[in-house]
Amino acid sequence: MSYPLVKLPRLELLELALISFPLMLASHFLGAPPLLSFALAIISIIALASKMGQATEDLAHHFGSNMGGFLNATFGNAAEFIIAIIAIRAGLLELVKASLTGSIIGNMLFVIGASFLMGGFKFREQRFNIRAAGLNSTMLLIGVSSMMVPSAFFFFAGNIPGHNIPFEAEELSLFVSILLVALYLLSLLFSFHTHSYLFRTSTKGEAKMSRNFALFLLLLVTACLAVTSEIFTQHVEAATASLGFSELFMGAIVIALVGNAAEHLSAVKAAQQNNIDLALSITVGSSIQIAIFIAPLLVLASYLMGTPMDLVFSLFELLAVFCAVLIVNEISSDGICNWFEGAQLLVMYLILAGLFFFI
Repeated sequence: MSYPLVKLPRLELLELALISFPLMLASHFLGAPPLLSFALAIISIIALASKMGQATEDLAHHFGSNMGGFLNATFGNAAEFIIAIIAIRAGLLELVKASLTGSIIGNMLFVIGASFLMGGFKFREQRFNIRAAGLNSTMLLIGVSSMMVPSAFFFFAGNIPGHNIPFEAEELSLFVSILLVALYLLSLLFSFHTHSYLFRTSTKGEAKMSRNFALFLLLLVTACLAVTSEIFTQHVEAATASLGFSELFMGAIVIALVGNAAEHLSAVKAAQQNNIDLALSITVGSSIQIAIFIAPLLVLASYLMGTPMDLVFSLFELLAVFCAVLIVNEISSDGICNWFEGAQLLVMYLILAGLFFFI
């Protein structure tokens, strides 16, 4: 039953911010203060993400919510992947690892929380595919646990004589990364071929764009995001120093939120339209992709680039990620969500954001 509690702004208003893209280019190439170019890059990424969300929403009508969520997660993570590659090239490995854990936390707590909250403002309860949610939650828990293995080895085997622990942690990270990429490919086979019926749900409404135009728009926006991400990363160190943030907070909170803006906007919009299955497909799918594909792929790419990155994370990052996954698994166990559950997730996200800020 629908009952509007408040008048919600239309997300399409973000189209007005698209003017920030040429302004960002002008600011960057004319040598404006780094903080200005950094701020314009953030606005541009969010504006482009809103366009990406529109295209993905239409593709969900053409291909179904499962494929729509996969496309949104993939193209949405393109910005984060590009930012991470450029940061690895610059030697900002800790910033990259913080952004990876921050993305998982942001998707699990901030985006799902905002989706439940905003959807709950219009609908008393929203129901979703509990079997698909359970399978995805298990997959995410496996991915996150696998990412924790090199960290556990590094922290608990540090005093073993006769071992070069940092080098062996890199080798273990490489081994785990190869296995996780293989697992991700198997998950695609499972969800889109052998057991696609478990994830198939009906979409509401009608597409506003043709399939080909929506795909073209996705590719165009992704290209613009690549340019924007390059400029964003070039100014991130100067902006971090100017704002007085730590590298951990900048990576886990600021870069993670900006890099995943596409999923954020699309998931909230889907929830407002009572398509909570698409919202969860976007958010959980993005987190799974980060944990078992993006992070391992970055490890493999870092070796090829000559700046090896391992999967050793700080204790605070591991604690935050594990708590986020466990909380979402518990909340999504009944297949029903409401606005209060969204508020709970958002409060937990703010608590963890405070932790990263004070660290």
